[in-house]
Amino acid sequence: MTTSHPTAEDLEHDLDAEVVVVGAGPTGLMLAGDLAVAGVRTVLVERRPPGLSNLTRAFGVHARTLELLDARGIADELVATGHRVTGFRPFRWLSVDLSRLRTRFPYLLITPQYEVERVLERRARDAGADVRYGTEVVELRHDGRGAVVARTADGAELTARYLVGADGARSTVRRALGLPFPGGSVIRSMVLADVRLDEAPEGMLAVNTDGDTIALVLPFGDGWYRVMGWDRTHQPPDDEPVDLEEIRSLARRALGTDYGMGEPRWISRFHCDERQVPSYRRGRVFLAGDAAHVHSPAGGMGLNTGIQDAANLSWKLAAALRGRAGDPQALLDGYQRERYPVGRAVIRSSGAIIRLAMAHTRPQRAARVAVAGVAALPPLTRRAVAQVTGLGIAYPRRPGAHTLEGRRVPDLALADGRLYELLRTGGFVLVTPPHVPPVDHPSLVHTHWPDASHRDLCLLIRPDAYAAWASAHPDAVSLRDAVAWWCGE
Repeated sequence: MTTSHPTAEDLEHDLDAEVVVVGAGPTGLMLAGDLAVAGVRTVLVERRPPGLSNLTRAFGVHARTLELLDARGIADELVATGHRVTGFRPFRWLSVDLSRLRTRFPYLLITPQYEVERVLERRARDAGADVRYGTEVVELRHDGRGAVVARTADGAELTARYLVGADGARSTVRRALGLPFPGGSVIRSMVLADVRLDEAPEGMLAVNTDGDTIALVLPFGDGWYRVMGWDRTHQPPDDEPVDLEEIRSLARRALGTDYGMGEPRWISRFHCDERQVPSYRRGRVFLAGDAAHVHSPAGGMGLNTGIQDAANLSWKLAAALRGRAGDPQALLDGYQRERYPVGRAVIRSSGAIIRLAMAHTRPQRAARVAVAGVAALPPLTRRAVAQVTGLGIAYPRRPGAHTLEGRRVPDLALADGRLYELLRTGGFVLVTPPHVPPVDHPSLVHTHWPDASHRDLCLLIRPDAYAAWASAHPDAVSLRDAVAWWCGE
C-alpha cells in the first residue's frame, strides 16, 4: 500500500491566500494591487465597514510616488484629481522650488488621500485581489506548515504563506507580534477642520508660523478645504472638543486671515508621534507604512513613505513565492535593510522641519535663521528637496559594485519606449547595447539603449525602478549570473 504525502503545492492550495494584507489604506492597497498583478492570491482585510469614508490627514503626493504609480499605469488618473504645486513657501524663511526636478512630475500633487485609495483599490480589485471590509484581525500565529494564521474578530481564521501589517500607527499586527514601537510625541494638540472658505489662499495653499502658532490650508478640489493648526500656548488633551473659533484664531495669528471659514463638516484634535519599530519583519510577517514608522506631518512624507514601502516589498514577496530569486530569504531580508534607514531618515527630516517651525526662544530663532541661510545654498536645497520628494532615496550597494546599483532610475527613453511603461509588466527591465544577444526570461523585459551614448553599459532595473545591477563592460557570464540571482534561473 502506498502512502500519499501532501506536497508543497497541496499545502498552498489549502491556504486561504498566499498573502494576507491587513489595512486598506494607501500602503495596503498598493501592496495588494502589486501582488495581484503578479498573480499572487491576495486577501486584503480592513476593519472599517464598507462605504465608510477614510477622512485622513494626508494630502500631498510627491514626485517619487507619482513615478511609482506611473510604472503601474495609474499616475495620470490620480493627477487629474488634484492640483499641481511647483513651488511654495512653507515658512517665511524657507522657499521650495519643485519645477526643476528631473522627473515627469516636477511638482507636489495636492489631492486628498481618499482619491489615492480609490485609484489603488480599483487597480487591486481589477487585478483580482479579494478586498474584505468589516474584517478585523485580532490574533496571529505561525503554524507547523510554514504558514501564518490570522484570527478575526468573528472567530474565523485566515491562513496564508505571508502576512503584511499595513494597519496604521495603532497596528494590531505589530502588537500581536509583541514588537516595541519606541519613540514619543513631537507635537501635541494639533487641530484640524474641513471647511468652506469665502476666499481661496493665493497660490492654492497657505502655510506659516509665527513661532507660537502654525497653520496650514489645503484644498480638496471640490470647494472644501483642510485647515490644520497648532498653538504653543493652548495644548489641551486630544479628547477636549475643538470649536471653529479656535481654528479661526490660529489661522488669523499664523496667516494673517481666516479666509472667511464656514462651519466645518469635520473637526478634530490629535497629536503626532515619532516612532519606529526595530524590525520590519518577524518570520513570515512584515510591517509597512504607519505600522512600522510614524512621524510629524511636516514635509507630507507619511503617505508617500508607506506607498514606497509597499513598492519595495511587493515584488520581493512575489519573487519569493514564485521561486524567481536566487536567494528568496536574502531578498526578503533586503526589505528591512533597505527601508528601515529610509523610515529613520524621514523621522529625522520631518522632525527637524517641525522643530525649526516651533522655535520660539531667542537662541532657537537665531539657530533657525542660521539654518535657513545654510539651507538656501543650492546644493543643500537640492539635497533637501530630493529627500522630501523621495527622488534622492538610494539603497545600499555591494562593495565594489557599480555606482548606479541601488540608485533610483529615472524614466529613461529606451528603444522600446519609456522605462516606466515597460515596468508595467511588474517584472525587471534589462537595458543593454544592441549587440548583446537577447536574454529570454519570464521575469524581465530586455530592451536596448536608443543610441550609442551609453556605449557598453548594461543595466538591470528592479520592478520598483531602482538599479539592481549595472556594469560598464559585462561579459556573458556576469550578465547571466546577475539575471539568475535577481530573477531566478
